Amino acid sequence: MTKFKIQNKSNIQMTNFKTNVLSFGICALSLFCALCFVLCHSSLFAQESDLEFTLDVTSNTIPLPKIFMPNIDLSGRGFHNEISWPQLLAASQVLDSWQKDIGFRGIYRLQYNLWEISQLAKDKELQTKLLGNYEEIIKKISDAGGIVILDIFSMPQGLGKVLDKKSSPANLKFFKELIKNYIRELSCKKRYNIWYEVWSAPDLDNFFLGRQQEYLSLYRAVAESIKELEDETKIHIPVGGPSVSWWFRNFEGNTIITPERSLIYELIKFCYHYKLPLNFISWHAYSTDPKTEKEITSYNKNSATLIRAWLSYFHFEKDISLVVDEWNYDSGANILAERKEKAYISASYIPSRLKNMYEAGINYQVFFSLEDFQDNKEGIVRNVGVFGFKQAPSGYKGQAKSIYNVFRMLNELGDNLILPQTKLNDEFVGIIPTKTKDHFVLLIYNYIDPDIFKNHLSKNMALLNRAERKSLLAIVKSDKLGKLMRKELDVSVLRLSNKVKTLLKKAQELNESAEKFKSLPRKMNLVIKNLEPLRNKTQETTDSEISNGVKDNYLYQSYTVDEACGSSCDFAPRQIKELSAADLYQETLILNPYSVNLIVLKKKPKEPEQIPEPERLQEPEKPQETESAVNLTPQRR
Repeated sequence: MTKFKIQNKSNIQMTNFKTNVLSFGICALSLFCALCFVLCHSSLFAQESDLEFTLDVTSNTIPLPKIFMPNIDLSGRGFHNEISWPQLLAASQVLDSWQKDIGFRGIYRLQYNLWEISQLAKDKELQTKLLGNYEEIIKKISDAGGIVILDIFSMPQGLGKVLDKKSSPANLKFFKELIKNYIRELSCKKRYNIWYEVWSAPDLDNFFLGRQQEYLSLYRAVAESIKELEDETKIHIPVGGPSVSWWFRNFEGNTIITPERSLIYELIKFCYHYKLPLNFISWHAYSTDPKTEKEITSYNKNSATLIRAWLSYFHFEKDISLVVDEWNYDSGANILAERKEKAYISASYIPSRLKNMYEAGINYQVFFSLEDFQDNKEGIVRNVGVFGFKQAPSGYKGQAKSIYNVFRMLNELGDNLILPQTKLNDEFVGIIPTKTKDHFVLLIYNYIDPDIFKNHLSKNMALLNRAERKSLLAIVKSDKLGKLMRKELDVSVLRLSNKVKTLLKKAQELNESAEKFKSLPRKMNLVIKNLEPLRNKTQETTDSEISNGVKDNYLYQSYTVDEACGSSCDFAPRQIKELSAADLYQETLILNPYSVNLIVLKKKPKEPEQIPEPERLQEPEKPQETESAVNLTPQRR
């Protein structure tokens, strides 16, 4: 204002000038506020509606991969009052619930506890009952078309090198004949559909007392007995292992930096050398990272691709099944709120992990476990189960967690996986679209990895050279890691290579995004194209219906697992409505953090046409009687 020179102006002119300036200022301020409002709201709108997924239901499909089946390890509680019931098997009531709600058509892992069986050797009646209980569940699964992974675990009493059920066998010949008899009974005589897995986590002292060579000899005893039975009976009997605690582990620990030293590599080489059968390879993988199987090695390959390269090198079939035989949401503690009070978090983790397993090339998976562990003789307490329970002097005291609902959702998926023409490229939200003959099923998840910063560094550690790994590990062990994660420390000021700096900056970006979406619902615009093409005469449609463009209506049902579930909730639709099918259907979904949504679109059965009843012919009216008519009737005297 002081820059303006006002000459020969009256007081009225000055007043008018001030008024005009004030008006201009108000207008400018209003414009600025309006602009801020638009920018803020457009930012919020973009934030809430940043997800859009278009699904053309006429897209190509493939049979639904087995990785998406609701497979589970049947272990649980670890203690039963009934001695003849396998102590590491979940309660019979839980098994009955699973069979009723889901069935046994998938893959189910069962520990065959040789130590426990041998403990009842002096009471043949009780031992027979125990073996019968094992066989009963094996038969149920086999009859339903499922597969049993029978984990041969623990050493029978008196056969170990040391007096411990985790020991390697002292007499391999005797152990081989014992195992051969069991396999002959179950696979050759009864013809149950069983894959035999040799031990569980042999690389850990808590599970196996022995050296690497002793484990390989143990595997050889089982594999040779199976090979001999196959020659005898001409029945194929799958065998595999080593079910290590992580795919790259060996008996000295090992890391992903040197995967060629892993027990899996040694087992493949060992089986090649001794011409032993190897039908599947298994390992455990507990994590909060849904992309664990996409971890890259120094060979610039993920675990599945690298293992298949080893198989090919040693002249095995390249498509041998790769099985993650134990996995769960796990951040290192035996008891986690995310598997109990906040079970909806681990529930949302399940479909996210499965989708990434499939994309990484894994064939099968087995979730661990059906029931929690507690109140057992070993003092093991782990809330890893789909079912929780409370010990009671009498009666069953158990409850399904909200995790169970996700397995029921997986069971609802269609027979065919739709291959979308466009992908939903989002770090946290994903979709599994399927269909059958008369309905479509979409499984949508929103899982945010709480350890995404550390997990991203871990997944890419093997791509660094030795000096870079050393510098990054030094940061991990110091207090700088937390400061970097929270952006309290600038990456650029650190003396690191550009590769390490880039890795850290990407981890920061992921962590910042995760922190934002942990509490922010996502808005997805779901578009379904060609939901119901015009029907044709082969579908028993009349000419008039075709000409009028008649289409079937759909029944829309949605199921949700989220924070509202907490630890547990009923498996029931939250929304039911009827849709009039159209070439383009659009739905706006609100995806809460740590949620799973199942959408089922099923053709509504056509109501039978009501055929009008034919009109009844009216009977002719009878002539009314008159007095004259009555008088004409002859009368008896």
